[in-house]
Amino acid sequence: MSGLGSKTLNRFIYDGHGGAKAAERWDVGKRIRDVEQGPDGSLWMLEDANPGALIHVTPK
Repeated sequence: MSGLGSKTLNRFIYDGHGGAKAAERWDVGKRIRDVEQGPDGSLWMLEDANPGALIHVTPK
């Protein structure tokens, strides 16, 4: 999940009963409008700017 105001990328853990808690937060320094995970586990992030950017993040 992205944080437009905080300029962060956030990962949450869902408990299967309607609850969730924050697991990790990364400062990306950009307003991220949307995040999608690719089939290979990489992330695609869409920056909310003019001009914006499509950012591809791959695991190590």
